[in-house]
Amino acid sequence: MLEDREIIDLYWLRSESAIEETDKKYRNRCIYIARNILNDISDAEECLNDTYMTAWNRMPDERPKFLGAFLFRIIRNHAMNRLRYLVSGKRKSEGMLAFDELDECIADTTGDIEDTTDESELSEVLNEFIDGLDYKKRFIFIRRYWYLDSYAQISALCEEKEENINMILSRIRKNLRKYLNERGFY
Repeated sequence: MLEDREIIDLYWLRSESAIEETDKKYRNRCIYIARNILNDISDAEECLNDTYMTAWNRMPDERPKFLGAFLFRIIRNHAMNRLRYLVSGKRKSEGMLAFDELDECIADTTGDIEDTTDESELSEVLNEFIDGLDYKKRFIFIRRYWYLDSYAQISALCEEKEENINMILSRIRKNLRKYLNERGFY
Protein backbone atom coordinates (compact mmCIF):
# COMPACT_ATOMS: atom_id res chain seq x y z
CA MET A 1 0.00 0.00 0.00
CA LEU A 2 1.36 3.42 -0.94
CA GLU A 3 2.11 6.15 1.56
CA ASP A 4 -0.04 9.30 1.52
CA ARG A 5 2.75 11.37 -0.01
CA GLU A 6 3.02 8.92 -2.91
CA ILE A 7 -0.74 8.94 -3.48
CA ILE A 8 -0.79 12.75 -3.47
CA ASP A 9 2.04 12.72 -6.02
CA LEU A 10 -0.14 10.53 -8.25
CA TYR A 11 -2.93 13.10 -8.02
CA TRP A 12 -0.52 15.85 -8.98
CA LEU A 13 0.66 13.77 -11.95
CA ARG A 14 -3.05 13.33 -12.85
CA SER A 15 -2.62 9.57 -12.81
CA GLU A 16 -5.86 7.61 -12.62
CA SER A 17 -4.13 5.18 -10.30
CA ALA A 18 -4.40 7.90 -7.62
CA ILE A 19 -8.08 7.04 -7.20
CA GLU A 20 -7.35 3.30 -7.11
CA GLU A 21 -4.67 3.76 -4.46
CA THR A 22 -6.89 6.10 -2.47
CA ASP A 23 -9.67 3.53 -2.63
CA LYS A 24 -7.38 0.74 -1.42
CA LYS A 25 -6.20 2.74 1.56
CA TYR A 26 -9.22 4.82 2.61
CA ARG A 27 -12.38 3.20 1.22
CA ASN A 28 -13.48 1.47 4.44
CA ARG A 29 -13.00 4.49 6.67
CA CYS A 30 -14.69 6.82 4.19
CA ILE A 31 -17.65 4.47 3.82
CA TYR A 32 -17.87 4.22 7.61
CA ILE A 33 -18.15 7.99 7.96
CA ALA A 34 -20.75 8.37 5.20
CA ARG A 35 -22.78 5.35 6.29
CA ASN A 36 -22.89 6.59 9.88
CA ILE A 37 -24.34 9.86 8.68
CA LEU A 38 -26.69 8.50 6.03
CA ASN A 39 -27.47 5.04 7.39
CA ASP A 40 -27.59 3.73 3.81
CA ILE A 41 -24.80 1.95 1.95
CA SER A 42 -25.88 3.05 -1.54
CA ASP A 43 -25.93 6.72 -0.48
CA ALA A 44 -22.56 6.20 1.23
CA GLU A 45 -21.13 4.72 -1.99
CA GLU A 46 -22.44 7.70 -3.94
CA CYS A 47 -20.76 10.06 -1.49
CA LEU A 48 -17.54 8.08 -1.82
CA ASN A 49 -17.59 8.55 -5.59
CA ASP A 50 -18.28 12.26 -5.11
CA THR A 51 -15.39 12.40 -2.65
CA TYR A 52 -12.98 10.90 -5.15
CA MET A 53 -14.14 13.38 -7.79
CA THR A 54 -13.75 16.30 -5.39
CA ALA A 55 -10.29 15.12 -4.34
CA TRP A 56 -9.32 14.77 -8.00
CA ASN A 57 -10.50 18.29 -8.78
CA ARG A 58 -9.08 19.97 -5.67
CA MET A 59 -5.73 18.24 -5.48
CA PRO A 60 -3.93 20.46 -8.00
CA ASP A 61 -4.79 23.49 -5.87
CA GLU A 62 -4.15 21.87 -2.52
CA ARG A 63 -1.45 19.54 -1.27
CA PRO A 64 -2.85 18.22 2.01
CA LYS A 65 -0.51 17.24 4.81
CA PHE A 66 -2.79 14.38 5.82
CA LEU A 67 -4.64 12.72 2.95
CA GLY A 68 -6.97 10.86 5.29
CA ALA A 69 -8.15 13.99 7.08
CA PHE A 70 -8.57 15.73 3.71
CA LEU A 71 -10.75 12.87 2.40
CA PHE A 72 -12.71 12.46 5.64
CA ARG A 73 -13.65 16.15 5.64
CA ILE A 74 -14.77 15.91 2.00
CA ILE A 75 -16.88 12.77 2.45
CA ARG A 76 -18.42 14.13 5.63
CA ASN A 77 -19.46 17.30 3.80
CA HIS A 78 -20.92 15.31 0.91
CA ALA A 79 -22.77 13.03 3.32
CA MET A 80 -24.13 15.95 5.33
CA ASN A 81 -25.36 17.66 2.16
CA ARG A 82 -27.01 14.43 1.08
CA LEU A 83 -28.55 14.00 4.52
CA ARG A 84 -29.99 17.52 4.47
CA TYR A 85 -31.51 16.79 1.09
CA LEU A 86 -32.97 13.46 2.23
CA VAL A 87 -34.46 14.65 5.52
CA SER A 88 -35.92 17.94 4.42
CA GLY A 89 -39.47 17.65 5.68
CA LYS A 90 -39.01 14.07 6.91
CA ARG A 91 -38.25 12.38 10.20
CA LYS A 92 -34.85 13.36 11.56
CA SER A 93 -31.94 10.94 11.35
CA GLU A 94 -29.34 10.32 14.05
CA GLY A 95 -27.01 12.79 12.37
CA MET A 96 -29.55 15.58 12.40
CA LEU A 97 -30.42 14.82 16.02
CA ALA A 98 -26.75 15.22 16.94
CA PHE A 99 -26.67 18.63 15.28
CA ASP A 100 -29.85 19.63 17.07
CA GLU A 101 -28.08 18.83 20.34
CA LEU A 102 -25.24 21.19 19.44
CA ASP A 103 -27.62 23.94 18.33
CA GLU A 104 -28.21 24.78 21.98
CA CYS A 105 -24.48 25.50 22.35
CA ILE A 106 -23.50 27.21 19.12
CA ALA A 107 -25.22 30.29 17.75
CA ASP A 108 -25.70 30.30 13.95
CA THR A 109 -22.68 32.02 12.46
CA THR A 110 -23.18 30.76 8.92
CA GLY A 111 -25.64 33.40 7.79
CA ASP A 112 -23.48 36.29 6.60
CA ILE A 113 -20.30 36.44 4.60
CA GLU A 114 -19.00 39.04 7.05
CA ASP A 115 -19.14 36.36 9.73
CA THR A 116 -16.27 34.40 8.17
CA THR A 117 -13.88 35.75 10.79
CA ASP A 118 -16.33 34.76 13.50
CA GLU A 119 -16.49 31.22 12.07
CA SER A 120 -12.72 31.03 12.03
CA GLU A 121 -12.54 32.29 15.63
CA LEU A 122 -15.33 29.91 16.63
CA SER A 123 -13.41 27.03 15.06
CA GLU A 124 -10.31 27.95 17.07
CA VAL A 125 -12.30 28.23 20.30
CA LEU A 126 -14.00 24.88 19.65
CA ASN A 127 -10.63 23.25 19.05
CA GLU A 128 -9.31 24.74 22.30
CA PHE A 129 -12.34 23.42 24.16
CA ILE A 130 -11.99 19.94 22.68
CA ASP A 131 -8.25 19.91 23.38
CA GLY A 132 -9.04 20.68 27.02
CA LEU A 133 -11.23 17.61 27.42
CA ASP A 134 -9.77 14.45 28.88
CA TYR A 135 -9.27 11.57 26.46
CA LYS A 136 -12.54 9.77 27.21
CA LYS A 137 -14.73 12.87 26.98
CA ARG A 138 -12.97 14.00 23.80
CA PHE A 139 -13.47 10.53 22.32
CA ILE A 140 -17.18 10.55 23.17
CA PHE A 141 -17.66 14.12 21.90
CA ILE A 142 -15.94 13.43 18.59
CA ARG A 143 -17.72 10.11 18.08
CA ARG A 144 -21.06 11.86 18.56
CA TYR A 145 -20.55 15.14 16.75
CA TRP A 146 -17.97 14.29 14.08
CA TYR A 147 -18.74 10.66 13.26
CA LEU A 148 -22.38 11.07 14.31
CA ASP A 149 -22.40 7.78 16.19
CA SER A 150 -25.55 6.94 18.09
CA TYR A 151 -25.53 6.72 21.88
CA ALA A 152 -25.70 2.93 21.52
CA GLN A 153 -22.62 2.84 19.27
CA ILE A 154 -20.62 5.08 21.61
CA SER A 155 -21.80 3.07 24.59
CA ALA A 156 -20.50 -0.12 22.99
CA LEU A 157 -17.15 1.48 22.11
CA CYS A 158 -16.67 2.87 25.62
CA GLU A 159 -18.22 -0.03 27.48
CA GLU A 160 -20.51 2.41 29.27
CA LYS A 161 -24.27 2.48 29.66
CA GLU A 162 -26.14 4.66 27.17
CA GLU A 163 -27.48 6.73 30.07
CA ASN A 164 -23.90 7.52 31.12
CA ILE A 165 -23.00 8.54 27.57
CA ASN A 166 -26.07 10.77 27.48
CA MET A 167 -25.13 12.36 30.80
CA ILE A 168 -21.48 12.86 29.79
CA LEU A 169 -22.52 14.53 26.53
CA SER A 170 -25.07 16.67 28.33
CA ARG A 171 -22.38 17.92 30.72
CA ILE A 172 -19.93 18.52 27.88
CA ARG A 173 -22.55 20.57 25.99
CA LYS A 174 -23.28 22.56 29.16
CA ASN A 175 -19.57 23.26 29.62
CA LEU A 176 -19.21 24.09 25.92
CA ARG A 177 -22.06 26.58 26.13
CA LYS A 178 -20.42 28.20 29.18
CA TYR A 179 -17.00 28.19 27.46
CA LEU A 180 -18.43 29.83 24.33
CA ASN A 181 -20.42 32.32 26.39
CA GLU A 182 -17.26 33.39 28.24
CA ARG A 183 -15.63 34.05 24.88
CA GLY A 184 -18.57 36.01 23.47
CA PHE A 185 -20.02 33.42 21.12
CA TYR A 186 -23.37 32.79 22.72
